[in-house]
Amino acid sequence: MKKLYLKLFSFLFLAGIFPFHSLCQDYVNWNVAEKYTADSLSGHYRSSLLATWIPDTHHFYYAIEKKGARRFYLVDATKGKKKLLFDNKRLAEDISRLTQTEYTPEKLKIYRLDFYNKDLSKFYIRKDNKNFEYNVNTGKIKIVSTVPEVKKKSTGSGFPAILGKKSWEKYSKDNKFYIYGRDHNLYLSHKDTLEDIQLTTDGEPYFSYTSNSSEKRDTACCYTLARWIDDTHIIFAFREDKRAIKTMTLVNSLANPRPTTDTYKMPMPGDSGVSQYDIALFNADTQEKIPVSIAKYPDQKVDISYSSTPGYVFFTRRSRPADYIDLCRLDIHTGKVEELISEHCAPHMNIQLFKYHLINDGKEIIWWSERNGKGQYFLYDNNGNLKNAITPPDMVAGTIMKLDTLNRTIIVEGYGREKGINPHYRFFYKVNLDGKGFTLLTPGNGTHSIDLSPDGKYLIDNYSRMDMPTVSQLIKIASPKKNTVLEESDDSELRELGWKPPVLFQIKAADDSTDLYGIMYLPFNLDTTRLYPIITNVYPGPQDDQIPRAFTVDDNYNQSLAQLGFVVINVGSRGSSQIRGRDFHCFGYGNLRDYPLADDKHAIETLARRYRFIDLDRVGIYGHSGGGFQTVAAMLTYPDFYKVGIAASGNHDNNLYIQWWGETYHGIKSHTDSITGKTFFTCKIPTNNELAKNLKGRLMLITGDVDKNVHPSTTFRLADALMKADKRFDMIVMPGMDHGVGNTYYYNLIRYYFVEHLLNPKKEHIDIIHHK
Repeated sequence: MKKLYLKLFSFLFLAGIFPFHSLCQDYVNWNVAEKYTADSLSGHYRSSLLATWIPDTHHFYYAIEKKGARRFYLVDATKGKKKLLFDNKRLAEDISRLTQTEYTPEKLKIYRLDFYNKDLSKFYIRKDNKNFEYNVNTGKIKIVSTVPEVKKKSTGSGFPAILGKKSWEKYSKDNKFYIYGRDHNLYLSHKDTLEDIQLTTDGEPYFSYTSNSSEKRDTACCYTLARWIDDTHIIFAFREDKRAIKTMTLVNSLANPRPTTDTYKMPMPGDSGVSQYDIALFNADTQEKIPVSIAKYPDQKVDISYSSTPGYVFFTRRSRPADYIDLCRLDIHTGKVEELISEHCAPHMNIQLFKYHLINDGKEIIWWSERNGKGQYFLYDNNGNLKNAITPPDMVAGTIMKLDTLNRTIIVEGYGREKGINPHYRFFYKVNLDGKGFTLLTPGNGTHSIDLSPDGKYLIDNYSRMDMPTVSQLIKIASPKKNTVLEESDDSELRELGWKPPVLFQIKAADDSTDLYGIMYLPFNLDTTRLYPIITNVYPGPQDDQIPRAFTVDDNYNQSLAQLGFVVINVGSRGSSQIRGRDFHCFGYGNLRDYPLADDKHAIETLARRYRFIDLDRVGIYGHSGGGFQTVAAMLTYPDFYKVGIAASGNHDNNLYIQWWGETYHGIKSHTDSITGKTFFTCKIPTNNELAKNLKGRLMLITGDVDKNVHPSTTFRLADALMKADKRFDMIVMPGMDHGVGNTYYYNLIRYYFVEHLLNPKKEHIDIIHHK
């Protein structure tokens, strides 16, 4: 990266993009930014401990690398004891002697140890195309011709395998029938008679029974999306109808020999043509179609569960504004649909966290809900009657990591319950399905990640913070207070190189009530008697604020950016996260453009009062995707406050963005025709383009030209609005780049732009002035 960095600077200087005065800033050390990137610091710190469990035992091994040499430990989880498996120096000498190749402990890279058949006295490694057997008790190693055979457990399917089976043939459980697709339709074949029966005639492009939903015709046999239900002869076909969805087009200018177009379906907020859904059932024995009616909400969203529930298929249907969701049960023999649970979610549901689980063959249902303001799991019976709450109401429950129906317990992630700790930090808890026995499994002030043992009796917990390296502990789930710390990482190697951790801070939002949490990166040679420009790296959510919680040395290159002479911050605003509860998550509803702006400005002002070395006359802002949109919105809303901005891949006009995003997070209005009864939807979201006349500072727009996520037209239309407002700005189009524009060139653009315009800004009028 360093060579590319210097070459880029030379090119931009010679091209006149970055003028000579940048070089005259003697306090800018360009090399120091490169020195403290994550790439440059790789190998000088340890992240999470990765455990490899030895099959059918309560033992695992892991490796720790220090100064190039990997040390392997074997852990007895039942006793919480670990031991070093071998001496690196001796092993390197022995393998050197056996292979006639000289190895040092640093050069001898071993990544995997193989234990066989519960035998912990020896393991096997492979090096130089040779198999080695190492005796753990004696410390001796030898070359062997073969490794032990693994004793496999019999799984007996109960039905004979089909010889010569085609890849597109999908067989019933008893192998009597198979189904396949052709010309977008569904076909049935009897294995013995080889009679082919066309079950459907309504399949077509973008409403297909096959895996190909494009405009191409499937004249040959192909894979079908339909499936057999359990061990029955009932065929279940679920289709998404995309025929009415309009298209978007991109041009790949780098394609050879000529540029090519890529046209794809993409619904936008308020579109009349959106996905519709259809369920069809067929009886293979009679070839009859069983009618199914799933309609309730106009333009509803349908998701299927294929969990093992004999005789039934479960599905959810969600209203287009995402404010109602139902759990339905479909009888596969009659086609009858029963609505078991229906929930109103105002103003909209939490799409990211919502989950449900069917247990005991569908006799019970675990259902996630925000009805109490946070996020809880509830237990229902198979008729949709509420039995009890499972998780407590004072935390946001996330993913269920383990569901033990025999012992009727779950292990679940949770947020915001541990007092005095950042509510964005993830913890894990165990609780009974009746709501009793709620227990914290992962103590420690940091954000946690776990790895469960295969039998679910133990877990490896890795937790850290941005200012604290990883602590790895072994936890016995039956008695979590008796945890064993396996490794405590340190940052000594990083500190020897001059690295320092960022500052974590907590402040109030613009309402002077809500707590916000952020990170502040400082120059390692900070002089508190000087004034430093401040740069805010933004992303507004609402599905995720993208602020790092676990330890990392240079997230998004912010730490290395700070070394050029900046204070760089990353702070979440109200509305930026789905794990802070309903009111926090839905703060931006109806205000999708402006909701994060006041909090970001208020955070900078608060920090400037707290830290006198922050210069409020030199404020920069940058971000990618939603962060690009927020960057421009902030500069145009507070044009005298934010002086320099870089906006990459920004959805500056959310009316041109993905349908569900705008409609869910901003809101959508419905209108029903009194004569036809048809419901129409409208959605109008304020855009950055409308504020173009307010630009005062220096702004760079960046987009990839083949971005399917945020179409480049959103950036181009903003550029058009700025031109019409006679505003000067910079713009970079990255050829051949999609939404992920984050390459070396991109990050160097950010560095140079802030150095040129924020460290030593020119006092000049930057608008385009018409001379008469």
